[in-house]
Amino acid sequence: MNSSRPERLTRFALYFVRLALAASFLSAVADRFGFWGAAGTGEVSWGSFPPFVDFTGLLLWFLPEPLVLPFAWAATILEVLLAIGLLIGFQLRYVAFASSLLLLTFALCMTFGTGPEGPLSFSVWTASAAAFLLATHPQTQPATTGN
Repeated sequence: MNSSRPERLTRFALYFVRLALAASFLSAVADRFGFWGAAGTGEVSWGSFPPFVDFTGLLLWFLPEPLVLPFAWAATILEVLLAIGLLIGFQLRYVAFASSLLLLTFALCMTFGTGPEGPLSFSVWTASAAAFLLATHPQTQPATTGN
């Protein structure tokens, strides 16, 4: 059976959200390992892992300092795993929900750590909402089998 045009557009929009979220996660990770260049060149934020750890400490001001490095690594690993899950569609509903929660946590930490302008200008709230919409959309739900 042929899909209607709105169904095809919706399917395209869902793939687009998956790709955009995955690319954003992977780009942020690439930045922390210097793949986009040195800090201060172009749009590079960190350029290496130590400045990212410093930024993590700024956002997680409420944590004891020895926990900042493990949280920086945890965020990095989660971003890579979530990006892969979004790209291949593995357990998509759960991966999208986890992406939304990670981005929501980031937005809240940015808001309370550096002020509201950063997460708004960098569309962190929007990305979290998009991931949540992806997680709850009927086309991303597992297929059910009936008798």
